[in-house]
Amino acid sequence: MVVDLRCDRVSKRYRVPGPRRFGSFVRALPNALAAPRHDFWALRDVSFDVTRGEAFGILGRNGAGKSTILKLLSGITAPTTGEITIRGRLAALIEIGSGFHPELTGRENSYLSGSILGLRRREITERLPSIAEFAGVEPFMDMPVKFYSSGMYVRLGFAIAVHLEPEVLLVDEVLAVGDAEFQARCLRRIEELKRRGVTMIFVSHDLGAVEQICDRAVLIERGTIAASGSAREVVTAYQRLTAGLEPIPTASEAVDDSALQITALTLLTAEGRATLTATAGQPLVAKLVLSATAVYDDVEICLAFYDLERGTLLAECTSRRAGERLTVVPGETTIEFVIPQLLFAPGVYTVGATATPAQSARPLAWRFGRTTLYIEGNEPRRGNFLLPYHWHVSTTLSPLPS
Repeated sequence: MVVDLRCDRVSKRYRVPGPRRFGSFVRALPNALAAPRHDFWALRDVSFDVTRGEAFGILGRNGAGKSTILKLLSGITAPTTGEITIRGRLAALIEIGSGFHPELTGRENSYLSGSILGLRRREITERLPSIAEFAGVEPFMDMPVKFYSSGMYVRLGFAIAVHLEPEVLLVDEVLAVGDAEFQARCLRRIEELKRRGVTMIFVSHDLGAVEQICDRAVLIERGTIAASGSAREVVTAYQRLTAGLEPIPTASEAVDDSALQITALTLLTAEGRATLTATAGQPLVAKLVLSATAVYDDVEICLAFYDLERGTLLAECTSRRAGERLTVVPGETTIEFVIPQLLFAPGVYTVGATATPAQSARPLAWRFGRTTLYIEGNEPRRGNFLLPYHWHVSTTLSPLPS
């Protein structure tokens, strides 16, 4: 396999100034020129390879070193030790729009960004209509970007980066850009780039997006790699870390021997393609995989949709809707909930699931916080639901006053 990106024992050190004590001007001058400093290692011996066409996730808490890695990969700063190798044209969505010149128009900044990536003027011209349409700034492409709103600024920055067809793409918290509908478009575009074989480094606190998009991932903690493996394994390690546990279970720690587990929750299009985006009013399929080591009779599987911001339960699908009884046997069991028409308004939602045997007073298996659903639509609506309706009008004429 061809390796498009390699970090080989990369470390990054910063010299941090210590506290200063000033007295008289004569004493302050040499102190200012020779302030005490100490070493801060933002990264220590970080190594990983990303093969061509692979989506690679980087997870970690705030301050763990994720942004430092992306700055090193994009060439903003150089490593103190180690070596970074990148093959192919690189585009970075780190601080979106940070390379724009405020006095240039949106069109001129598009040409500037494209030329930095090595594209010819004709190639950029061919992509300009798609860039403007995606960003929603068609009427303002000939206006200096210093007059853009913050939303227009970052939308144009994202649209330029993903339409210039890079071979290696660095993505940092891009799903925090714009409103919910634009976030859904961003995610759909990222999924499309992955299908085209673009090599991708993906940083996000959206665990569902990391698990769905990425093939492999690493967990960064205090500048070192705390866990690596499949995206699902690393997301689990991250959740353990944020819960105050070791990311990898220790030998002395009790092993999770739960006899019933929900090991996967995947959202699918009507064609069976895994996705995190959907269109309001269109069908959606939710596939759950259960793992069991014993027989469970009359298990109720619940699929729940929540408002992402408030955590409010909005809707629930249950396997007992028509009185059906589900028996789970040892091994893996797959359950699909087919939703013929998704009647949520455009927005961002989270999806969870529970499995509760009839003899249990509470769920024995659950899965929350790892599946995000971005819903887009053409009609702006207030509220969370799209109620099917029609309306008509009737008029009764009254005589005009004489």
